[in-house]
Amino acid sequence: MQPNDVVALLFVLLIPTVLIIYLASRFFKFREKKLEVEAMNAAEKAAQYAARSSELEQRVRVLEQIVTDGGAQTAAQIEALRQPTLNPARASHTSAGK
Repeated sequence: MQPNDVVALLFVLLIPTVLIIYLASRFFKFREKKLEVEAMNAAEKAAQYAARSSELEQRVRVLEQIVTDGGAQTAAQIEALRQPTLNPARASHTSAGK
């Protein structure tokens, strides 16, 4: 083998090898970033489900209390649940206009 052949062989093997390594590195970095985003989205959804679950548990506690209590207090609690909660500032504006 002559020195020119060795140089040509290095170019033929070295350039594609370096290119493949570079592309593989970029591909795996992209995949890692994609997995991080998916994990973040999953964590956010889990937090939303937990918050919603907590809210539903609170409502069930109120309903259990209503079912187990009796009398006028129950009727007042049912009416309080039926009425939408108003912002205090809005309530004063609506009552002042009447």
